[in-house]
Amino acid sequence: RPMARDVNGGPHGAVQPFSDEDASIETLSHCSSFSDAMSVADEGGETGEETAQEDLQYKLNVFIDSAVDKSAKTRQGALDGLKAAMATRILYEFISDRRMTITDSIERCLKKGKGQEQCAAASLACLLCIQLGSGVESEEVFKTLKPIFKNILLDGAANIQTRQACATSLGLCTLVVEDDILDVYATMESFESLFMRSYVKEDGSRPSLNPQTTLLHTNALLSWALLLTICTGSQVKAVTRKHLPKLPRLLENDDVNMRIAAGETIALLFELARDMDPAFEYDDWEPLCDKLNSLATDCNKHRAKTDKRKQRSVFRDVLKAVEVSGDFQTETIRFSTERMTIDSWVRKRTYDAFREFVGSGMNYHLQANEFIRGVFELGPPVLVDTATLKSMKISRFERHLYNAAAFKARTKARNKFRDKRVDVGEF
Repeated sequence: RPMARDVNGGPHGAVQPFSDEDASIETLSHCSSFSDAMSVADEGGETGEETAQEDLQYKLNVFIDSAVDKSAKTRQGALDGLKAAMATRILYEFISDRRMTITDSIERCLKKGKGQEQCAAASLACLLCIQLGSGVESEEVFKTLKPIFKNILLDGAANIQTRQACATSLGLCTLVVEDDILDVYATMESFESLFMRSYVKEDGSRPSLNPQTTLLHTNALLSWALLLTICTGSQVKAVTRKHLPKLPRLLENDDVNMRIAAGETIALLFELARDMDPAFEYDDWEPLCDKLNSLATDCNKHRAKTDKRKQRSVFRDVLKAVEVSGDFQTETIRFSTERMTIDSWVRKRTYDAFREFVGSGMNYHLQANEFIRGVFELGPPVLVDTATLKSMKISRFERHLYNAAAFKARTKARNKFRDKRVDVGEF
C-alpha cells in the first residue's frame, strides 16, 4: 500500500487514514499485536503476513506524519499509537531509518505541547531508545532529548505531571544509552536534588508537600535507584554513606508509594553494600528492622486497606533483605519456551523499570528484543517455529475441562474441611 504523503492533501486527499479510533491504544494494539499478526500469517501464509506488515507500516507512517499535526488531539493520538506499537512489536528496521523524524516530533511535543501530550512524548522517547538499544542510533536520539528532559525536570514552573514523566523517562533512557559513568552520576545528582526535599529537616520536622510533588520525588527516587544498579563500587560506598542514614525517615511518609519506593531502595542499598563487603554493618540496624517490621504488620485504621495490603507484602520482603544477606523472594517469569528468574533487588528494579513502559508487551520483548535480552543475560533470541507455538497452546475445550476439574477438587476440599468443623449446638 503506498504511503500517504499528506494526510490532508496530495494524491491521497480524499483518504482519511487517521481517526480518533485509530489513535486509541486499544485499536492499535488490536491491529498490530504479535498474536494478531501470527493469526493472519497462519490463515493466509506468507501473503497474509506481508499484507499485515504493509498495513502496520502504513498505519505507523500515518502516525509519524500526524505527530506534527496542528490539532493537539491528533498529535496525542499519534503519540499513543506509536507508543502502543513500540510496546508490543519489534520495529527496529522500520524505526531506525525514521528515528530522527520521530525524535524531532518528540522534541516539538515536549517543548510546545501541554500536559498529557508532553507525558506521551516522554514515554515515546523511552520506547524509542528501547527499540534502538544501546548504540550510536540511540545516542543521537538521547543527545537531542536529554537537555529537554533535564530542563523540564528541574523547572519548578513546568507542568507537574510532565516533570513526573520526565523523571521516569530520563532514568531509563540514561540506563539504556549513557556510556559515560560521569554523565550517569550527573543525572543522579539531578534526581537527588528532587527527592532529598522529602527528607526530614535538620530540626526533625517533615516538609509539607502536596501529593503531586511527592509523586515527583518518588519517581526521582526510583530512577535514581535504577541508575545506582550500574554504578561503580566506590560510588555505591559514597552513596550508602550519604543516603542510608536519611532514607529510613522516608518510611514515615504519608504517601504509600513513597514509603514503598524508600523501602525497596534501602533493600537495594543493603544488597549492593553486602555484595562488596559481606561483613557490611549499619549502625542503626535494629531501629531500622523495627520500623520495617512495623510497616510489614501495619494495621493503622486511618490507612486504606489496599494501601496496607500492598505495603505489607513489599515490606515483608524488604525486612528479609535487611535482616539476612542474600534473602530475596525469587520470582520466575515465563515467556514462550523460556523462563527468567528475578533473584535480586538489582534485577527487580531493572525489570520493573522496563515493564513500566512496555507493559503487557514485556514478555514479547524478553523473547525477541536483543537489547533487553542482553540486559537480563538471556542470550540471542530463541527461534520457535509456528508448529511448536501451536503445540504449546491449550485448546479452549481442554482449558474448560481443566477449570472444571480444578473447581470440583476445590469444592471437595472445602466440603471436607466443613465436615471437620465442630458442631457446638445450641445453648
